[in-house]
Amino acid sequence: MSARPFRVALNGYGRIGRCVLRALSERKDKTNFEIIALNDIADQASIEYLTRFDSTHGRFPGEVRVDGDCLHIDGVCVKVLCAETPEEIDWVALDIDLLLECSGQYTTRADAQRFLDAGVPRVLLSQPMESAQDVDATIVYGVNHASLNGSEQIVSNASCTTNCGVPLLQLLENSVGIEHAFITTIHSAMNDQPVIDAYHHKDLRRTRSAFQSVIPVSTGLARGIERLLPQLNGKIQAKAMRVPTVNVSCLDITVQTQRDTDTAEINQLFQQAAAQGALHGLLDYTELPHASCDFNHDPHSAIFDASQTRMSGPRMLNFVAWFDNEWGFANRMLDVAEHFLNVACTTNRSVKD
Repeated sequence: MSARPFRVALNGYGRIGRCVLRALSERKDKTNFEIIALNDIADQASIEYLTRFDSTHGRFPGEVRVDGDCLHIDGVCVKVLCAETPEEIDWVALDIDLLLECSGQYTTRADAQRFLDAGVPRVLLSQPMESAQDVDATIVYGVNHASLNGSEQIVSNASCTTNCGVPLLQLLENSVGIEHAFITTIHSAMNDQPVIDAYHHKDLRRTRSAFQSVIPVSTGLARGIERLLPQLNGKIQAKAMRVPTVNVSCLDITVQTQRDTDTAEINQLFQQAAAQGALHGLLDYTELPHASCDFNHDPHSAIFDASQTRMSGPRMLNFVAWFDNEWGFANRMLDVAEHFLNVACTTNRSVKD
């Protein structure tokens, strides 16, 4: 263990950045790192206000105030920076162990390398990046986080949909086998959509009002799954629909299994995985008649809804899993960050010894 809490900084303080900071605060003293600085182009007043009041997750459950260049969270100073590029910040002087890149603007290895060149020792990105070659590792906590060896410098936390879908598909592949699968993401509106019709630089559908239509959008989910579960290469297809809600999404997954099964076996599989084993605390299970808002502020990667499991014949399976696309993903960033730091610290000590 480190003699002091690990020092972590945030780059980007939008929906995910704010959820990460708040999720860390709500965990109290259950983690071994602290956020000591954040960088965002917003002004201090906006940063304080958006931290204190959140339309989706409610008021911040603690003291929030600004004093000089500090955002005080329950009396602890988080230094606020306002730089547009990685090179404008003296990361070495901040003495951080890890940067959480939450702006979503850095999507290639060359982009991420700019932080390393500017003095950041390692970076965990909140986006899946353009390809597997753009990162040292893509991690879905509970599935492959143990593969980190501490030498990595550029790591992706994948996406909220990948964090939901990969554990479910891995369970099915290991139990009934997957011949083919089709996934529809039913996703809440996001801030790349306008409130009323407006120009979008590359997607005509995203010119349309987020709260007047169900809108098909592109998705890289199939590629993301195949990156983490290469045994499913060529077996996955996906599409996505944005719906006029502010938070919580679901995956509607249809699988052609490799052997006969039934709804009872499938539901039992996920119920047992939620109750014990590697996915305990990451996967939840319900049989209740829920609506999406019931899962707002839910920290799980996926909530398997057994009431929606269907079979058409002995090998055509359909099921639904819910996820809070903000809060669940933010909590997985914290999990991966803590594991990443622990492994890197152990590796560095071994090298020095």
